[in-house]
Amino acid sequence: MARPPAPGSVIVPDWHESAEGKEYLACILRKNRRRVFGLLERPVLPPSVAIDTASYKIFVSGKSGVGKTALLAKLAGLEVPVAHHETTGIQTTVVFWPAKLRASNRVVMFRFEFWDCGESALKKFDHMLPTCKEKTDAFLFLFSFTDRASFDDLPGQLARVAGEAPGAVRMVIGSKFDQYMHTDVPERDLTAFRQAWELPLLRVKSVPGRRLADGRTLDGRAGLADIAHVLNGLAEQLWHQDQVAAGLLPGTSENIPS
Repeated sequence: MARPPAPGSVIVPDWHESAEGKEYLACILRKNRRRVFGLLERPVLPPSVAIDTASYKIFVSGKSGVGKTALLAKLAGLEVPVAHHETTGIQTTVVFWPAKLRASNRVVMFRFEFWDCGESALKKFDHMLPTCKEKTDAFLFLFSFTDRASFDDLPGQLARVAGEAPGAVRMVIGSKFDQYMHTDVPERDLTAFRQAWELPLLRVKSVPGRRLADGRTLDGRAGLADIAHVLNGLAEQLWHQDQVAAGLLPGTSENIPS
């Protein structure tokens, strides 16, 4: 696959905080709450706004308990489960995210369809992993800062899950970063991993989302601000990869450690 672009070189990173960006974000919010979209649903924009939609399938991989379900809940603006329950079967989550392209100043609506499957189901049913990997545009590999084994498992997962999909985007996310004082993964190991694999590595917190004035409802805008770096990162990598695949940008082969 192509070498990942520099952060902020494809997508304008803080555009969602601008007046124009907030206008587009309104289509995925309702009274400061996040709208939830099914597989066949999409945001409704004013007729005067012309915007293209770029759709991608993303498989989320990681050991049981690293926070895959919690991450997807945050990305979709849903309540994060209080207790851990392993995902049974395959779960899909649709997230829409408008972003502005730096080169053309054009706004694109990104549609991310996340696929998550519990570790036990993957081991029990042979067809689960091939189904999740089929026509996948990107792989998200999760580890927890409080679980050293999940970090050490990353090279094996990269080879096992994404080894046969050289054209797909691969990103790594470290969860529970707010518990960094109790981390089992020191910064030097993260640096060594990035240098060896040359993959984007993002960090997310596990703290509950902020609430509206009623104290119960999740604050949709605040939640988007918390996970904008993940959605922008995905949009940037996927759009860049599409441009390389279409021959519009030069591609650089990535050196994969053996």
